[in-house]
Amino acid sequence: MFARLREDIACVFERDPAAQSVLEVITAYPGVHAILIHRLSHGFWGLGFRWTGRFIAHIGRWLTGIEIHPGAKIGRRFFIDHGMGVVIGETAVIGDDCTLYHGVTLGGTSWNKGKRHPTLHNGVVIGAGAKILGPIEIGDNARIGSNSVVLKSVGPNSTVVGIPGRVIPAKSEPGTTGRDKIAYKMGFDPYGATAEMPDPVANAINRMLDHIHLLDQQVECMRKVLLDAGLACPEKPMPELDVSELDVSNDSKK
Repeated sequence: MFARLREDIACVFERDPAAQSVLEVITAYPGVHAILIHRLSHGFWGLGFRWTGRFIAHIGRWLTGIEIHPGAKIGRRFFIDHGMGVVIGETAVIGDDCTLYHGVTLGGTSWNKGKRHPTLHNGVVIGAGAKILGPIEIGDNARIGSNSVVLKSVGPNSTVVGIPGRVIPAKSEPGTTGRDKIAYKMGFDPYGATAEMPDPVANAINRMLDHIHLLDQQVECMRKVLLDAGLACPEKPMPELDVSELDVSNDSKK
């Protein structure tokens, strides 16, 4: 028991630069309190004392603002930062070294009995306000961006943003490999997002604009071929599309 407590305290210092002392973590971190209370309620739940487990979990929610059903299974070194508004359902399963921020929901999409809540594998980070819904799986070391809504399973080492959640491609700039490895080793990825994270909607629009611009060029080429062959063709050329004025990615960076 004390070994698990030491792990819980150590992971706080690894993932929260605001942590100042062991005393502060033990007395003023609701995420740590919620984990300790859950272990007690989960123990009673597993022994068949369901009401006792639920009542202890209820007291834990009242004290911390974090609601963890006593039936949820949680691994080692689990860290809830800030924590207010976190909800973890009965059949949720959380692996080792996972991190949740405030407002996260691991919820269900059905009233049917059985597995209806998500399974998080090891090393998952879920940003503030994200909703992971249904009996889906989030792979090892996946990152879920803040306020995302995820309804489908996510593969290992993926990053998901948006509503509904979309997997965005990994982007590694030259010279950042070492930095990325250090950040991964630290296990600290604030809110499951980085400043360089691309906008999937803007990326999709820009791809469409590129496609339209290419079509314009091809249509103009076909028009010239038809004119050279002596075939009738409208004299008025198609207006040229200035893609630079519609570059969503540039606008989003201003």
